[in-house]
Amino acid sequence: MPTDPAGVPMKPHTMTFLGNFGTHNLGNECTLQAILQNVRKYCPEAKVNCVCTDPDDTAARYGIPALPMSHRFGRASRSTPPPRQRSPLIRLIRRLFIRIPLELLEWLRAFRSLASTTMLIMTGTGMLGDFGIGPFELHYEILKWSIMAKLRRSKVLFVSVGAGPLGHPISRWLVKLALSLADYRSYRDTFSKQYLAGIGFDTSRDRVYPDLAFSFLRAEMPLAPRQPGQPRIIGLGLMEYYGNQSSPEQGQHIYQDYIQALTAFAEWLLARGYSVRLLIGDLTYDKRVCGDVFRILEENGVTFEAGRIISEPVASVQDLWAQLAQTDMVVATRFHNILLALMLDKPVLALSYHVKIRSLMASVGLSEYCQDIATLDATRLRKQFNALEENAELLRSSLHQKNEECRRALDEQYRHMFGDL
Repeated sequence: MPTDPAGVPMKPHTMTFLGNFGTHNLGNECTLQAILQNVRKYCPEAKVNCVCTDPDDTAARYGIPALPMSHRFGRASRSTPPPRQRSPLIRLIRRLFIRIPLELLEWLRAFRSLASTTMLIMTGTGMLGDFGIGPFELHYEILKWSIMAKLRRSKVLFVSVGAGPLGHPISRWLVKLALSLADYRSYRDTFSKQYLAGIGFDTSRDRVYPDLAFSFLRAEMPLAPRQPGQPRIIGLGLMEYYGNQSSPEQGQHIYQDYIQALTAFAEWLLARGYSVRLLIGDLTYDKRVCGDVFRILEENGVTFEAGRIISEPVASVQDLWAQLAQTDMVVATRFHNILLALMLDKPVLALSYHVKIRSLMASVGLSEYCQDIATLDATRLRKQFNALEENAELLRSSLHQKNEECRRALDEQYRHMFGDL
């Protein structure tokens, strides 16, 4: 057991990780898994727990204690709309006598939950942006838990987080206030740091480090040797994309344009002798995409040999990692499909729905292989792919070097977090 300078045994640190975990978004799970692995590497004596949106899944998946972030997340009724109140008076009574007391109990529960925590650590999960997040959802929660941690005299850390855009003024206020309580802040790209500075938050003493997924400790998997004449495999990363601010109902036409374009690209790849491996990154929200590709190909009368389009189930980061490892190149939409492919030294063509993707591709020298999803151009996509293939060997070498640089940078951050702090 560690001792203080006087030789007195010290209690092990307790680290609490807070984020949108347990919801089957493999990017979020990769971030949590990476930092848990490195806690065990750098602080083997530390105790860990998690505050998240689905504690049952997180506890089962990682074998750690997990607590609900709020009663608002994970309720059985969340998928059904609340009943419409007939009277403003009823709404007022409900707010005064149910919602406010219930929320006060939530604050008290958070205070009690952090009783032994020495560090509250926020990582990734899009918590400082507004893609799919309203001001009184995750933004409110990170402020609540940060305040409770400070009252418990715990350190608050925001580690390699992305930030922005934040369109709602309340979201900007909540996020800036939460960040102001932190003992340590780092961002996964320069855009995030500059964005926060641009909305009036002092980032002059903050740092920029790579996304924590770059520190994911993964076993190298031996790949079966390619047989003579076996087609090259292109990973096609799909997403149920309905626009940055649209619901599935409002953005249905956006999704249809997107999936039609990528299905046409898959048909183009098949015609040129490639095999296509379909990839997803969210087990909750990407349920229909692979089936839609097969349906559209069938409707278009496209026939192909068995095994030329590969679509396999995925249940974990390790499953996704194994599927990406089987590819030669990757064309993808979801951020962590792209990032994990880059970590495997795979040449990647990215379809960007958020500035974080453009920042990631620029950081590894692949800006010219990135296209904005809102203005997806099929002709340009094919040209970019051809250029990607032509430069593939050079890009693999460059990516290998970039990956090593990212891992060394994150090792430096972990040593600072778990040593100096």
